[in-house]
Amino acid sequence: MAQMGRPRTFDRDAAITQALHLFWQHGYDATSLSLLKANIGGGITAPSFYAAFGSKQALFGEVMEHYLTTHGRVTESLFDTTLAPREAIELTLRRSAKMQCEAGHPKGCLVSLGLMSACSEESTVISAPLTRARSLNRAAMVACIERAIAAGDLSETAIPEAIATVFDSFLLGLSTLARDGLPHAKLDAAVTQIMGVWDSQRIVSEGAE
Repeated sequence: MAQMGRPRTFDRDAAITQALHLFWQHGYDATSLSLLKANIGGGITAPSFYAAFGSKQALFGEVMEHYLTTHGRVTESLFDTTLAPREAIELTLRRSAKMQCEAGHPKGCLVSLGLMSACSEESTVISAPLTRARSLNRAAMVACIERAIAAGDLSETAIPEAIATVFDSFLLGLSTLARDGLPHAKLDAAVTQIMGVWDSQRIVSEGAE
């Protein structure tokens, strides 16, 4: 009588990483259950998938948590009040540009790209973590600019929300450029240029004294 083969070992952490790359590359809606099953867990069955993750929506929630605590940490400097405000924003932009161009994972940023083209009711519901992450980043940029104004580094006439929108728009735009294949060197050079927005406000302050 032939011996039954040993059951395959399911590496849950590896499965989360593979699912992350699929959602990152294709977006939530285009990442089908069949695509997930074909690429994670070495031939995982539908019952095994649901037993392990509950649902595609629940899996995406785990993926987002994993992303935000790994790749997504490039924005941490925005929340570090020990850094000078300008440095905090510049570090975030440079670190994000570098991460989005790295090998080993899809290009761009999952927070920017994961649900931007979402159209299903389900994907609209689960977009909350991505929306919240983007909102927190914007609010942190505003706080950085307000700190700089209070410290006398930027002009009192500077409008925090408007300047933050400039930097946030640039940060989100990096994702499309990285996905289109622009090299890190070009994105990093662009960061140097966009920081001129900050310096122009500083020049106004110095000239008014």
